[in-house]
Amino acid sequence: MALIHDMAESLVGDITPVDGVSKDEKNRRETESMEYLTTHLLGKVVQGGKEAGVEMRKIWQEYEDNKTLEAKFVHDVDKLELVLQMVEYEKQKGQLDLGEFAWVAQKIVLAEVREWCTEVLKEREHYWKELGIEASGLDIGKSVIDRSEAEQTARVDRT
Repeated sequence: MALIHDMAESLVGDITPVDGVSKDEKNRRETESMEYLTTHLLGKVVQGGKEAGVEMRKIWQEYEDNKTLEAKFVHDVDKLELVLQMVEYEKQKGQLDLGEFAWVAQKIVLAEVREWCTEVLKEREHYWKELGIEASGLDIGKSVIDRSEAEQTARVDRT
């Protein structure tokens, strides 16, 4: 599902909310891209192409509908990947504050993925603290960390 989701992005790019493209327009572009890939390209493959295209389109739609656990997981991992990129770019560029992307961590739905994100955000917090710089988005990171730690405590208390 993650690979199929990225197929549309391979043509239209990984459009983020800071790109200024409306959700409807993003959806239109990605839908057209998947139509092209699954129908026009795969549909012309003689052996099994049409069937593969239909199956890929179903999986992509499942991701877009975001109702299954698998779809929620892939959505969350996609958000986690953005947070990872943010932290890695900050470290590579040195003192480049990309905190405007930190908000995406608040959109992670599944507790397990939020725990992974918490580790990345703690690493970011430590990085900026070592530099002695107050970076943007640290408050968002702190709220995600606090939520994740509260969930972990609640799970331990239930056992």
